[in-house]
Amino acid sequence: MSQMSTPNTLPDYPVTYWHKTSRETVPRDLILEEPLSIRVQGKPYSVVLRTPGDELPHVAGFSLAEGIIDSIDDYTSLAFCDGEDTNVVTITLKPSRLKKISRHLDRRGFISQTSCGLCGKELVNELYQFINPLTNNVKLDIHRAYQCLKKLTELQPLRKSTRATHAAVLFNSEFDILSSAEDVGRHNALDKAIGKVFLKRQLDRATLLALSSRISYELVQKAARACIPVIIAASRPTALALDMATKLNITLATQSKGEGLYIFCGEERLIT
Repeated sequence: MSQMSTPNTLPDYPVTYWHKTSRETVPRDLILEEPLSIRVQGKPYSVVLRTPGDELPHVAGFSLAEGIIDSIDDYTSLAFCDGEDTNVVTITLKPSRLKKISRHLDRRGFISQTSCGLCGKELVNELYQFINPLTNNVKLDIHRAYQCLKKLTELQPLRKSTRATHAAVLFNSEFDILSSAEDVGRHNALDKAIGKVFLKRQLDRATLLALSSRISYELVQKAARACIPVIIAASRPTALALDMATKLNITLATQSKGEGLYIFCGEERLIT
């Protein structure tokens, strides 16, 4: 499962800078966005738009969130279709896993639960049946948890140059960084961050997730599939995300005005 590196910015693109009374041409870095085709057993499954880089961790996190796999041992292989083409990745499953999820893979014209949004109450109910509530009731120092959110800026080198990415960072219970990822899509950034830890077989150490974005239901779903009990973010959750987090026993907290956090659910995990 070797990872190939891909440039993820278009450097020094000339843009016009207007400032009050004059205009000038200045160079600015632009973030790249390209399609990533994900195949299962050689057949097309999904296409996501993402920032190039970390393709195998991205697909690993995506496939975990989608329920394609539950364990890294469900794979026979996770690899690029062509050694020179980082925009197509194929998941090959063990026969036992393939049999278990055959109905899921046979659905045609389905809406990807992690990429394209919900379609009615039926899918909402499916999501709650798809994921078990978390049982990890870890206690974390709220001051140190808040500092994890404050660290996001320094962990976003692409954002510094392009002002166009989201970040997802995973910490363990001692607040050590397990992984970080950036992408134009907040869902992609989280898939990549989870996938990096998952491929190292260390996902059971992930305790706290820090996000640069708002908290949508998809991000709560991904965290729940990865059994991450605490999410802190720069912006507030949607009502659906809060409902899902409450039912799945996940702590949600977001940055408040000034120095502090708004805790929406799971307050008992964040202690002073």
